[in-house]
Amino acid sequence: MLREVVLDTETTGLDPAEGHRIVEIAALELVNHLPTGETFQTYLDPERDVPEEARRVHGLDRAFLTGQPTFAQVVDRLLAFLGESPLVIHNAAFDLAFLNAELARVGRPPIAASRVIDTLLLAQSRFPGAPVNLDALCRRFGVDASARTLHGALLDCRLLAEVYVHLLGGRQAGLALVAGETPRAAPRAVSSEPRAPRPPRPHAPSAEELAAHRAFVAQLVDPIWNR
Repeated sequence: MLREVVLDTETTGLDPAEGHRIVEIAALELVNHLPTGETFQTYLDPERDVPEEARRVHGLDRAFLTGQPTFAQVVDRLLAFLGESPLVIHNAAFDLAFLNAELARVGRPPIAASRVIDTLLLAQSRFPGAPVNLDALCRRFGVDASARTLHGALLDCRLLAEVYVHLLGGRQAGLALVAGETPRAAPRAVSSEPRAPRPPRPHAPSAEELAAHRAFVAQLVDPIWNR
């Protein structure tokens, strides 16, 4: 069984080194590349203001976020959900920088980049020179992103989970639609018992067939075998 976790964050800005923080984090469990329905999602109090540029992206303002849990209050639940599974992230350098900055702030070890599958890099490799943001990939693969009027971490995880399957080559015919083992065809039973010989099938024409044939030949005009 292959377990992976799709992860996404929303933030107050572009660079944690400038004091920007996570305002929403979500994760979604995949088993054998398929969603199991298990998710993690929480809004976070960033303990700072939310610039207007960021609010326009995700719609989360300071008034809404005040009173939400802090990262320190959810870190144990988050890490328990992530476990040791590989993390599937679009533009992983961005989210990982923020996540590791938050982990450092509460004295936890960072998540190694080697643990991450960056779907942005996968898409750039498959479609060099083409747009590879999440909206563009949803359009390319026919994934319905009509609900994405604003960025939301859990919604983006759900969309990315579908895009990820397409980037890997798409679902194979016969693949189960729920997580679990890929169905296998049942083996055919082969008997080792000797088969009884079949009686010979009749193959000679009947008297009626012979008479019909003679009548047909008699109607022929100058058949070739009489020449």
